[in-house]
Amino acid sequence: MKRMNMFILIAVTLLSCGQDGDSTEEVETTKLLTTKTIEIEQQIDGQMVSRSVIIQAPAVSDAATKYPLVFAFHGRGGNNNHWVNTLSQFTDSGAFIGIYPQGHLNSWNLGPEPSTADDVAFVNTIVETLLTYTNVDSEKIFAIGSSNGAGMVNTLAAKTQHFKAIAPVASQLIASINISLQTKPVSIFQINGAQDDVIPIEGGERFGHSFFSAYESAQKWAVQFGCDLSPVETTIAGNASYIFSGCSDQAVVQYLRVENAGHGISGAYPQLWQHIWTFFSSR
Repeated sequence: MKRMNMFILIAVTLLSCGQDGDSTEEVETTKLLTTKTIEIEQQIDGQMVSRSVIIQAPAVSDAATKYPLVFAFHGRGGNNNHWVNTLSQFTDSGAFIGIYPQGHLNSWNLGPEPSTADDVAFVNTIVETLLTYTNVDSEKIFAIGSSNGAGMVNTLAAKTQHFKAIAPVASQLIASINISLQTKPVSIFQINGAQDDVIPIEGGERFGHSFFSAYESAQKWAVQFGCDLSPVETTIAGNASYIFSGCSDQAVVQYLRVENAGHGISGAYPQLWQHIWTFFSSR
């Protein structure tokens, strides 16, 4: 009987050690992305520059949940702090984790800008860093950009394959952004203010760039992605919406013309951010 008891004791001990080992391994392989600011080192004009990225995660994160990521790019002269309050209703509720990079010299390099940074490489490094975390959904990465930041998200859609959908706000495609045959279809939700006197909705030469008209910009994406070129036209809260469907890889291109808005669209269209997130979350 003593030998039997000893055998049971040894067996229980071994089982407990095995369970502890599994638990330790699980802790070591779980790496959660939480609210913080990270710094990305990048060489710009021969000097190493530290560039900040604000990460805004839910106050209470579920370790078992993989959260979508929403990048947001400020306009020229702006900063990444702007997005913390703008999108807090979504990050606080756990809809997504917000990723807010800072442009070098408060701008994104689209050519004739204050910054000469390689911003595509910068974003590539951010994405690589974020994908090392276990609570990130690599299949649901989205990007919002305002004004100069809208040009940045258009550039990222043309030159990378990170994003499921983008929302360029208060700007449209410029002639220098090269959409090529290698550009992967992504869903586009472009929003422009009909009264915009900074980047006119009809396009033209501004800030050293040649802008297409807002409608032509959406149409160019639709052509690139093989969409039906006869968009469905509807009215949303008195604003004209054009949806190009039937695109490759189930992408959708939508253009919303906010009639009473200037360059600051959210003031005239307060449901803007909710509308964008609804578009993203349906992809």
